Amino acid sequence: MLNSVRRLGWLGAIVALTLSQSGLAIGAERNLQGTAPTPVYPDSSQIQPQPATQTLRLEIRLSKRQVTLYRGDVKVKTYPIAVGRPGWETPTGNFRVGQKVNPIWVHPFTGERVPGKDPENPLGGYWLGFWTDGKNSIGFHGTPTPLSIGKAASHGCIRMYVKDAAELFKKIKLGTVVTVVN
Repeated sequence: MLNSVRRLGWLGAIVALTLSQSGLAIGAERNLQGTAPTPVYPDSSQIQPQPATQTLRLEIRLSKRQVTLYRGDVKVKTYPIAVGRPGWETPTGNFRVGQKVNPIWVHPFTGERVPGKDPENPLGGYWLGFWTDGKNSIGFHGTPTPLSIGKAASHGCIRMYVKDAAELFKKIKLGTVVTVVN
């Protein structure tokens, strides 16, 4: 040990002692005979398996006005949202994200089209669509009306603060499960 301290310094000796106690060896060291030592690996029963990458999923709780991002069963983050107002309720059930685009907004009454990234586009710059009847679509988007968050205020969509919509857009992939419950 004293030779190790002289050769490696105190910090190096502590690292070497810790490694030797763990049953690991570093191949760059030489033994007293001047040859490279045989590597020592931990017993495989001591190796903890790494958790498999679990898929992301979203759960919308309409009554709480929130969407929670999960990795498997582990809660990652919860975001405040606005949901569909009376007569335009957000549908409940199990869905999948089927659209991930910079959205063109179509006014539900006039049919007027407002391109994505236009300051007049109420969807902002991000759209994660998860429901459609072939004519209308419902999804997550940012809102220029942040005071609507926490309320039943949309035409069925999930309104989010713009920064939250941008964050979620980066994390979510097509096919992500979206569960909507009351």
